[in-house]
This record gives sequence, C-alpha cells and structure tokens, in this order.
Amino acid sequence: MTEAGTLLLEKVLISTKDVSLENIRAARDIVYRTLKPTPTMAYPLLDAELGARAWLKHENHLPTGAFKVRGGLNFMHHFAAAKTHNGVITATRGNHGQSVALAAQLHSIPATIVVPFGNNPEKNEAMKAYGARLVEYGRDFDEAREEVARLAEAENLRFIHSANEPHLINGVGTYAMEIIETLQERGQQADAVFVPIGMGSGLCGVITAFRALSPQTKIFGVQAEAAPSYYLSWRAGKVVGTETAETFADGVATRAPSDFTLEIILNGVDEIVLVNDDEIRDAIRLLWRTTHNLVEGAGAAATAATIKLREQLAGKTVVNVISGGNLDSATVAQIFS
Repeated sequence: MTEAGTLLLEKVLISTKDVSLENIRAARDIVYRTLKPTPTMAYPLLDAELGARAWLKHENHLPTGAFKVRGGLNFMHHFAAAKTHNGVITATRGNHGQSVALAAQLHSIPATIVVPFGNNPEKNEAMKAYGARLVEYGRDFDEAREEVARLAEAENLRFIHSANEPHLINGVGTYAMEIIETLQERGQQADAVFVPIGMGSGLCGVITAFRALSPQTKIFGVQAEAAPSYYLSWRAGKVVGTETAETFADGVATRAPSDFTLEIILNGVDEIVLVNDDEIRDAIRLLWRTTHNLVEGAGAAATAATIKLREQLAGKTVVNVISGGNLDSATVAQIFS
C-alpha cells in the first residue's frame, strides 16, 4: 500500500478487541432490520458426493448475493449516527462494494466505489444501481485501493476498508451465529467449517463466534493457489504479500493481507487450505448439479477444499460457507461449456 493509504488507515483507531461475540450479538439487531437469516441447508446428493454430512450456509441468498451486506449495514448504521465525513468510499471487486452501496443508499449517504479496470461488469452495474458513484482505477484490487486514499483525502470521504473495520466483521459474524444455532436446533455440532478468504472479514467473524460458542469445531480458511497471501502469512506468522493474484475467483483475489484480520486469524484458525481454479470450477459444477445453486468462485472455494480433504473428513459434519453467488454471465458460459 502507498504511504497515503497507510496514513489513511491510521486515522481510524481500531483494535481486535472491538471484534467480539457481544458486538456480533448487538449487530444482529441492526442487520435484521433489513435482512432475514439465510438458510443453513443439507443436500443428500451433495453428502453422497463428499462422503460427509455437509451443511451449506447460503449467503448467496442475500439481496446483494453475498455475505458482505451484513457488515455494510452494521457499519453504515454507526457511521450515519456519527456523521464525521461528507460520504464514504471504498475499493472492491464487487461484493463489498455492493454492500457499501446498498447500506449507504438506505441512509442517504453518498458512496464512491473504486474498482480495478476489467472488473466484473455485472457487479459494476449492481453497485451503480444502488446509487454509488463508480470509479475505475488500477490493474487489481490493491491498486484500486491506492486511488481510494487519494480521493478520500481530497473529498473528505470516510474510507471503508473491506477488512480493517470492526463494525464490518461484527456484522458479517452474524451468519456464523446462525450456523451454530441452526445446527444446535437439529442436535448437531460442526466438526469443521470452511470459509473462503478475500480480506478475511468472514473468517474473522466465524472465528469469533465459533471459538466462543462451538470451540470444538475445526476452522479452515480457504484461498486460491494463485492468490495465496493469507496462506503464506499464516505459515510465516506475519503479513506476506504477493506480486499477483491471478484467479478467476475475484472474491479471493487479493495480494496484500490486512494485518488487522491476520491477527485474529493467526489466533483462531486451525488451517488454511489452497485450491486451484480447476478445483473451484469443479466445485461450482458440483454445487449446481447437487443443489441447483449457482455460486461464484469464492463461494465455491469452501466446497472445493472439502473435496480436497474428503478422506480426512469422511463421515464428519462439515459446514461450507457459500459466501456469494455473483457469477457473471460470461464466466458461467465458460464454466459450463
């Protein structure tokens, strides 16, 4: 990140202590004013394929098609009360941007979204449909984020980092509580939960809720082989960036990890698994065939990792987080051709 981007983050004082079960519970009251809990469902055909009892957490059923909207709603509630800036701004590949745009629209807050050139055109259109100003800049997410730093300073906009925001993590952590409660209602506990990693907010929410309420569950993060920054950082115990993030699964295509989410991940994850793009495509096709849910690359990553580890998971109760379903038409055609 540029010096300007670093200084921008330092203006917002945050602590991992602000991410807590108590704050996730408080976020539920805010999130549920707009959303309903998403289904946690099992499918016999999928179980037969995986050799495990697999529960899918359907965050692809949310209005924006992804889990991020939970965090956007919680963040924007608190921002609207404080009114510290002229509006908000963020960088995104799409799901976080849709979350910010929708939540800002609900509160009549101006939102600017910066995306890299060549970004998913359907996600771009969705963000504009929610009333956001869309700016295209840079070759990838991380370069887009550098332009955010410049615009935020020039226009007095509150930079919403897609990970370094406790309100976002507490908001998305509400889905983790829903998983735990649904399984408890059915007299079950998860042996393992698999969560895709983009910038880590979803995994941090799962860690916070599961370590408090279901500590026996093994927590797996999942990344693409061609975008392994969190995997490398987990192995090294410190932030390790990569030069490229060449995966079609744009929800996990990040080069520069967040030190904020990495701290929570290092203290709470059991393992991070890498899957390649072919394995993700196979998982997308499997999920369509066995559940008739069309999911995006990041949304299929958890199932791809479960397939990869099927021998050690045989007979166990496993949760796959379907983080999003925003697959553009061109990619759908390519995957199913």
